[in-house]
Amino acid sequence: MRIRGYCSDDLAAIVTLFRDTVRRINSRDYSNAQIMAWAPDFIDLAHWSQRLAGRFVVVAESAKSLRVSATSKSMAISIIFNVHADHQRRGVGTALLAALEEEARRRCLTSLHTEASITARPFFERQGFFTLQGTNREMS
Repeated sequence: MRIRGYCSDDLAAIVTLFRDTVRRINSRDYSNAQIMAWAPDFIDLAHWSQRLAGRFVVVAESAKSLRVSATSKSMAISIIFNVHADHQRRGVGTALLAALEEEARRRCLTSLHTEASITARPFFERQGFFTLQGTNREMS
């Protein structure tokens, strides 16, 4: 596995990764209607390109697949985090989070924030995050 910066050629793989991860992993905790609203068949690549523009984005890749993490470019790092369904619980998320923490230290920031899904919450709690608002799943 290699962690590197995002390039525009990664966009289609990132969108596919997002949709597939939500459908395969998050479907354990959410209804089919919620999943289809969150990760529909058609996902606007232009919207995602704008969403990733100007952000600190790192990807973890192997010969077979791409896994991604993105953070906000603002003064606070806000985490967007997806790990491929076939690569869960293998240290990929921990490695990506370490890259985000390194960027936060470089920016002299003292906290990280994410709006974690019900599914992702246990991962973030194992990494030392805690719930700020139970209904929004905000973690810091």
